[in-house]
Amino acid sequence: MNFDYNSTREKLILAEYGRNVQNMVDYICTLPTKEERNKHAQVVIDLMGFLNPHLRDVSDFKHKLWDHLHIISDFKIDVDSPYPKPSPGAIHAKPERLEYPQHRIKYKHYGHVVEMMIEKAKKMQDPERKQHMAQSLANFMKMAYMTWNKDTVADEHILEDLKEISNSELALSEDVSLTKVEFKTPPPGNRTKVANNQNNQNGKKRNQGNNNNKKRQMGKRH
Repeated sequence: MNFDYNSTREKLILAEYGRNVQNMVDYICTLPTKEERNKHAQVVIDLMGFLNPHLRDVSDFKHKLWDHLHIISDFKIDVDSPYPKPSPGAIHAKPERLEYPQHRIKYKHYGHVVEMMIEKAKKMQDPERKQHMAQSLANFMKMAYMTWNKDTVADEHILEDLKEISNSELALSEDVSLTKVEFKTPPPGNRTKVANNQNNQNGKKRNQGNNNNKKRQMGKRH
């Protein structure tokens, strides 16, 4: 006795329409006249729309159904479609290769954006604006440093890094006072832990409050 398993059948091209629809499309491809193929194709299109009502919410869903009909037939069906026939290359096009940045970041805790901003600041012609930009960059660098390092950092250290990254083109006086960072943002790996701890503490407070209410109610009954 021979059993018919899905694993031995031909692979479904669009599984959401089922094997019966695919068999009907294969049958339409074998019909001798285009008139018969057009007639049967319209019936299959209506059936496909009935099987997938969510497509009705898609703009121009009829166009999508006709595209699916061509895809299910492996682009072999010859019918008079009200829409242009899609090409296999457009349907099975591969995404473009994603290019990853290749530049090296000298100080990763400052990030590449800081290096880009420093390069832009170096090209400023107005000395006053250039000095203000250098001050802002130094403040931002201190904030970034404190985000990734738990220990405090001296302003002189930030000024030296700014001077080194800019090749001594952006320099601030040693007596300048950078903005003090009061709030330390935890690194990404610790943010979930902090949030979970806060939720646990809130849950304990709620449970304690519920227990106290139950005790009061029991005391009133007695």
